[in-house]
Amino acid sequence: MTTWVIVADASRARVFSAEKSFSPLVEEADFTHPEARLHEHDLQADRMGRTFDSSGDGRHAMGKETPPKKHEANRFARELCERLNVARAKGQFTKLYIIAAPSFLGALRGCMNAVTQKSIAGEIDKNLTTQDPEDIRRQLPQFL
Repeated sequence: MTTWVIVADASRARVFSAEKSFSPLVEEADFTHPEARLHEHDLQADRMGRTFDSSGDGRHAMGKETPPKKHEANRFARELCERLNVARAKGQFTKLYIIAAPSFLGALRGCMNAVTQKSIAGEIDKNLTTQDPEDIRRQLPQFL
């Protein structure tokens, strides 16, 4: 029974596995999303579009519905969820722990399919992406 632990924020995700409930964590994959580290102005191609009022001569700028940094975080979350959904379907893990930055944890919850969500054994809302496996393991239950 393999347990996976995903440690993520908007720009990086690390996937660890543990074969037994008391095993140390082994890093399986490290994914990066450098776009999340860019400045807002580097993510926007140009100025916002303009629109005309339906009556009269008025013109105004159209606003963005989602800020670019949030859009990139959501995009990375969808990519990770797709990988997790496929791995779960292939039986690569039976239990999943998620440790993610609070703002990114919600994005992950929103895009994971129901079967993968049912395999979640625990969540921790902390950003531990730069921590070593031993420090990450100490944040988890003694028996996974």
